[in-house]
Amino acid sequence: MSQERLTNQDETVSSGENSADPTSEPLVDSAIEVPGKNATSTGRTILRAQSFDVYYDDVQALQDVNIEIPEKQVTAMIGPSGCGKSTFLRSINRMNDLVDAARIEGELLFRGKNVYDEDVDPVALRRKIGMVFQHPNPFPKSIFDNVAYGLRVQDMDVDEQQVVEESLKKAALWDEVKDQLDKSALDLSGGQQQRLCIARAIAVDPEVILMDEPASALDPIATSKIEDLIDDLAEDYTVVIVTHNMQQAARISDKTAVFLTGGELVEFDDTEKIFENPEHQRVEDYITGKFG
Repeated sequence: MSQERLTNQDETVSSGENSADPTSEPLVDSAIEVPGKNATSTGRTILRAQSFDVYYDDVQALQDVNIEIPEKQVTAMIGPSGCGKSTFLRSINRMNDLVDAARIEGELLFRGKNVYDEDVDPVALRRKIGMVFQHPNPFPKSIFDNVAYGLRVQDMDVDEQQVVEESLKKAALWDEVKDQLDKSALDLSGGQQQRLCIARAIAVDPEVILMDEPASALDPIATSKIEDLIDDLAEDYTVVIVTHNMQQAARISDKTAVFLTGGELVEFDDTEKIFENPEHQRVEDYITGKFG
């Protein structure tokens, strides 16, 4: 699977080109109770994988992953390249559906509903579970139109001006761009573009935000702003981030999942415990630089 192909597929989904009719069937069965988005964070599980496997043709990318991700917290996924952490992230909102060779076994539950059930609309799922990619991918449109894009594609009956302003404020970008909303998003710096993509993701009011190495292409100052932003976002959203930067994971996350070679989730626990007193020697070896 070429990286170019995956990147192109990512941009297609994030742009909303695969959007379904807003009158399509709801994400979850009406019989399943879905708490309101503003429910108080109590550490309850919002995402759960059970005996979850992913294959690309005959190659197993993830094996027997079992994890419970709490809502309105930051969960970091770390591990060496090729260990399956990005594959798992893409599985949460069915981005791997776009890869012909991919197939899954087991269950991945969002608020108790298996996202791979036949009655789940992947487009509706991605409205609930947004994604921010490694490289900023603003559209060649104005700053305002970038943030409002999802609202228009999904024909959402909202006050565009208000939602755009609120989203840019949540993305810590409003003060920098409020007087130039008609300016091309492509003229922004890399760090500003990434925060714009975050604003675009949260404008459609998701519950979960997935981030695949969102600061890896940014300078230290822009990275610091993204990390501060992630901390703020966790007050309203569940954030799941893949990062190669273990120091970053230690700084910003509440929970850390360690994937190691072979697509195995070796350990998942409070971040402090993972970095100070891991249960598995393999995890300690990875964190201390003896493995991976």
